Amino acid sequence: MDTTRPPEPPTGPAGGMPPPAGPVELPGERVPIRAWIQGVEVDEKALAQLRNVSSLPFVHRWIAVMPDCHWGLGATIGSVIPTCGAIVPAAVGVDLGCGMMAVETSLRAEDLPEDLKDLRRRLEKAVPHGRTHHGGRNDRGAWGSPPARVEQAWKKLRRRYELLCDRFPGIRRERAPYQLGTLGTGNHFLEVCLDERGRVWVMLHSGSRGPGNRIGTWFIEQAKRRLEDRLATLPDRDLAWLEEGDPLFEGYVEAVDWAQTYARVNRELMMEAALEALRRSPELPPFRRGGTAVNCHHNYVQKERHFGEEVWVTRKGAVRAGRDELGIIPGSMGARSYIVRGLGNPESFCSCSHGAGRLLSRSEARRRFRLEDHVRATEGVECRKDEGVLDETPMAYKDIDRVMAAQRDLVEPVHTLRQVICVKG
Repeated sequence: MDTTRPPEPPTGPAGGMPPPAGPVELPGERVPIRAWIQGVEVDEKALAQLRNVSSLPFVHRWIAVMPDCHWGLGATIGSVIPTCGAIVPAAVGVDLGCGMMAVETSLRAEDLPEDLKDLRRRLEKAVPHGRTHHGGRNDRGAWGSPPARVEQAWKKLRRRYELLCDRFPGIRRERAPYQLGTLGTGNHFLEVCLDERGRVWVMLHSGSRGPGNRIGTWFIEQAKRRLEDRLATLPDRDLAWLEEGDPLFEGYVEAVDWAQTYARVNRELMMEAALEALRRSPELPPFRRGGTAVNCHHNYVQKERHFGEEVWVTRKGAVRAGRDELGIIPGSMGARSYIVRGLGNPESFCSCSHGAGRLLSRSEARRRFRLEDHVRATEGVECRKDEGVLDETPMAYKDIDRVMAAQRDLVEPVHTLRQVICVKG
């Protein structure tokens, strides 16, 4: 495998010195907005959305905004929202527990074959991905008959799920066991990467699939019903919240916790299947898992202590970056990614970005770019090069190095990864 293009370290926006580290303070409605966006483009729609969230009466201290931020349904993707006594379900979203997993292996670049097509096919066969038949029984992105390891994992998840569904029948998703250990669609991916030393990594991005979506969607609707008489006074109907002390709040926290566990197990199962598929390849020598493995959420809510108070922290497209905690910040299909170590910056509520962040909407990316643009941008990567992935083309995303430069006081890079194989949902 050719290794003449090693990953390069991040540079400033113009290739020179990076911008000063630290947040820009933006005016909010009730609390300020602290945004790590120096040198990074942010659209006005996202800023307006942040101001809406800052008007909520229970936001703690300020909203922290990551450099990959962009408009999202309910709340800005790339925002960290600490709250006291309430949670906004739409701010947490519907891809509950979505996150990343990366595993270092003992393989080196020279162990990979020149032609990576067969390895990509093996990965695609090992991990169901995409979506057909409206996600129904014949969906190619789910199991027809789950393998033994998936059935065993589901047994451990099933009891809690059934108890939750008995309490809240609207969250039930019959396909839940058939989607465990599967990738999904959109920006979810499975990659083989090389780090700065020429070491091979396997990395993937996915969440809680249909079950998490159903849980998130149902509780968002319940929050709106709870605040029906006040919805007209909110700057956005999606900012309806649930308050502590309400049985529905406690149920939501339990259901979200289950979905986040499902998401973590989902990534572990896919990683196991991917490594197994690579081990079975006659083109690769025997190998073992290396010393570094990371499995982190970037779309979730949990209780934490910040500035002397216990608060609910919603990370909507953000990774926890406490002191010495490892995280993953991926770029696009044609850009480098980073394994990072958190610096525990209290101003960001110990958080960092979850990726490069979209620069263009999916529809705008499809309108603006042609297939030949995508082929050129993904040169050297064994991946889909068809019009079905134009919305995920590298040009639809922000420059990952600008994003990294803007958050130098939040994380430090540990490894720089360059993908050589990318499987898209």
